Amino acid sequence: MPTTMKRALFILLVICGSASLALGAPVPDANAATYRLQPGDVLQISVWKEQDLQSEVLIRPDGGISFALAGDLHAAGRTTDELRSELETRVRKLVPGAVVTVAVKAANGNRVFVIGKVNRPGDFALNRPIDVMQALGLAGGTTPFADTNSIRVLHRDGAHQSSVRFRYTDVAQGRNLEQNILLQSGDTVIVP
Repeated sequence: MPTTMKRALFILLVICGSASLALGAPVPDANAATYRLQPGDVLQISVWKEQDLQSEVLIRPDGGISFALAGDLHAAGRTTDELRSELETRVRKLVPGAVVTVAVKAANGNRVFVIGKVNRPGDFALNRPIDVMQALGLAGGTTPFADTNSIRVLHRDGAHQSSVRFRYTDVAQGRNLEQNILLQSGDTVIVP
């Protein structure tokens, strides 16, 4: 095959490949994947070029942390970038031009609970998006005597608590898939 034909074929493949990627690839929602800090998470916080301002910090049960030169501040429910920004503002009052880094070292705070008639009830780390079916899988599936069409998902939002019904048979058969919700930190799946 002549060189000019090879080039033309290469350009055509690049154009077609780029077009299919652009048309077929879903655009991820940046806000949906943003990790929110929780009590129990362990953070690595450091200030660039400041050896004395590097530490591992545990988010307390009240949602707060303490860091040198910044004092106490609320961390739970924030993203690492939001927390970094506030830390940087506070530290810069005493260290001009400080550059702060916040990284999640251990995401121990985000957990979901599966209780009732499952093979391995307990709490499970929510280190990636998990829906109800996946949570049941983490719990080893249901026992033979479980009422799989009366499963409930409890969710607490501040002082308000809600309960969502989950019919396993419907989802297993590909019906009413909207009930297979993504779980949030602190949600409890109850299998009667």
